[in-house]
Amino acid sequence: MSQLRREALRAFKNLHRTRQFVFQGDTQTLEAGRKEINEHFRKNCNETNENEIKKMIQLANDVSKELRSNVIQAVQEKGDVFHLRITEETTRLDNVVFNPDAIIEQITPRKGRTVSGACGGQNIADDKIIDSK
Repeated sequence: MSQLRREALRAFKNLHRTRQFVFQGDTQTLEAGRKEINEHFRKNCNETNENEIKKMIQLANDVSKELRSNVIQAVQEKGDVFHLRITEETTRLDNVVFNPDAIIEQITPRKGRTVSGACGGQNIADDKIIDSK
């Protein structure tokens, strides 16, 4: 068995393990994930270009990592109460408190540039936010 074939099989198995871990207990999502993974691998099983195969293996590994780090299972317990299943692999970011007193400084366009936006205003990307603490 070629090295590339082994890597593809490893990525396939890893995706299925990730699916079982991330969606455990959710039979509908587990089944949909299984079908999706199998369909994509079956669709590309006749690919012969090594570079394309390597790209697809990398994509499978990236998807597995993304699922493990960014998908959180939430189960409704009662009313508006949900139980979240957060694992060690779940990405945790710092919360930034919203500052309602922040001043948004308007930047004037350079000579020759026009200001455009959805409502004729300035593009959001051109705005400069200044935090006034």
